[in-house]
Amino acid sequence: MRLALFQPDQPPNVGTLLRFGACMGVPVDIIKPCGFPIGREALRRSAMDYFDRVDLTIHDDWAAFQVGVAGRRVLLTTKAAAVYTDVAFESGDVLLVGQESSGAPDFVHEAAALRVRIPLASGLRSINVALAAAMVAGEALRQTQGFPA
Repeated sequence: MRLALFQPDQPPNVGTLLRFGACMGVPVDIIKPCGFPIGREALRRSAMDYFDRVDLTIHDDWAAFQVGVAGRRVLLTTKAAAVYTDVAFESGDVLLVGQESSGAPDFVHEAAALRVRIPLASGLRSINVALAAAMVAGEALRQTQGFPA
């Protein structure tokens, strides 16, 4: 299981997901360009001292990520028909989240083998990308017995 962040633009969410990845033993991929400089200083407050503990790979662009990371792409999107609790996750899945401000572009949607959504209360658009990723990753880890011992 891996977590991939497509062109993130909010340092606090990235730091939170790096911390999550470190604690859960889930490698994190960041796909550039980002809306801020990636590094310890930009992520210090939210990643805390977990920055050095996460298995982090930074990819120069989408093409480099596609070549460099194997596994089924599972896109978290409000546009999906499938609810994340109704699908079967696999241990080699790559959970992919889009930008906080604009989601994922069409070419990312097209590259996803599976698209899942989190059901929301009527009339509401979305939840924070870090919360969404943690919810779906938790279910995926539960299904695949991938939680740390």
